[in-house]
Amino acid sequence: MVDFVPGASSRLRALPGHLALGALGVLCVFPIYWLYATSLRRPDQVLSLSPIPWPLSLGNYAEAIQLVDIPQLLINTTLVALLTALGQLLTGLLAAYAFAGWNFPLKRLCYLLFVGTWLVPFQVTMLPNYVLLLQLGLLNTLGGVVVPNLCSALGVILLRQHLDGFPKELLEAAKMDGRSSWRTLWTVVVPNLRAPLAALAILLFVTAWNEYFWPAMVLQRSNDVLQLGLRSFMISEGGQGTYWGPLMAVAGLACLPIFALYLVLRRHIVNAFVRSGLK
Repeated sequence: MVDFVPGASSRLRALPGHLALGALGVLCVFPIYWLYATSLRRPDQVLSLSPIPWPLSLGNYAEAIQLVDIPQLLINTTLVALLTALGQLLTGLLAAYAFAGWNFPLKRLCYLLFVGTWLVPFQVTMLPNYVLLLQLGLLNTLGGVVVPNLCSALGVILLRQHLDGFPKELLEAAKMDGRSSWRTLWTVVVPNLRAPLAALAILLFVTAWNEYFWPAMVLQRSNDVLQLGLRSFMISEGGQGTYWGPLMAVAGLACLPIFALYLVLRRHIVNAFVRSGLK
């Protein structure tokens, strides 16, 4: 007589799917591992194909620090990405709250205009923004990178989807309690939207952190942000090749703030899917 463990057959059926997801996870993580493995090799072994860097060396990081001011680049890039993400998060929250909670003339048309701006290619708005920054005297400044990106249609669209499902009873109860719309937003709506706001914050921060073309256009030949500092290693002084070791070291350092942001906000994101609902 054979005893079957309850649920054993379902676990066996799910095993191929878990193996496939595990294999895909390894494929996604391997480039990141190779990035750090290359940065930790000795400078004369940077092009080695050995999967395990040994002996470990910090020579590439030391050389990178000598070539560029990494702490200043990290500070500038973090400042630009943080201000851009906070600006887009705030404007997106306010606009989404207005579209979801208020009724006003031409409401649908205004929302369609927001969606339309999201569909406009960046190359279309690039030159008008550049001319505006030139007239304002913001070229070659970090402010010139941030100001045109303080509003994002993506944030408005995503947050409105969550606010459309927000219980109207809570808003009515807050109104009956004598709370203003502004106070209702920050005391009722925002506390129950922590997970969507955290997920959107990560998305906006990563997008601003990885931006290269717009900072390269505004800052021109200046290497004030990390993405532009990376190109300093692409061609050596004699034009003989690329500094692969220092390049990988700086690229590895560029990933750390993103990992830190995810570790800080992941609890809110997980709670949103596990508990899915309002507290």
